[in-house]
Amino acid sequence: MQIYYKIMPNFLRLIIGFAFLGAAVALMVFSFWGWGILLVFLSILIFVTFFYNEHMLLAQWYLRKDNMEKAAQALARIKNFEKELYKPQYGYYSLLIGLIESRKAPMKSEKHFKQALSFGLQMSHNIALAKLSLAGIAIGKRNKREAQMYLTEAKKADKNKLLADQIKQIKDQMGMMDKQQQVRYTR
Repeated sequence: MQIYYKIMPNFLRLIIGFAFLGAAVALMVFSFWGWGILLVFLSILIFVTFFYNEHMLLAQWYLRKDNMEKAAQALARIKNFEKELYKPQYGYYSLLIGLIESRKAPMKSEKHFKQALSFGLQMSHNIALAKLSLAGIAIGKRNKREAQMYLTEAKKADKNKLLADQIKQIKDQMGMMDKQQQVRYTR
């Protein structure tokens, strides 16, 4: 019974998407092109929300707009992520929570980034983002060895060089940490 409750809304969404697509084709056959194209776009929207949770999409949009409160509210609508999301989305859910939490309390967001990596992320730049965030947290804890490990892993994962500036900033912070340690030893 519990599995039926979990799967039914998604299958219902899929059935509605195919119904809209069929209606769009029928409207185009009868020369109602405007309405047909509108229904094609609506069916595409329904199919996108079948594969990607709409609350996570809203949270990503709010994160891009730098509105953390609304992003947190959008993610809070997901009550039990294991029931509402597909398994490949677990990592992205944890990554989004980690990004929101890192603005409030950076040291508390470490568990979410590690959880995102353990669940698995498919895109290499998201893996690099999680590891870069973990490197920043390790620097905050003054753990240079761990920060260096995460930084090299982030550099490997960032194949398209999307995070090159942030990686350079973390390296600079590590250099500042080395200088501070040298000053302590010379005193």
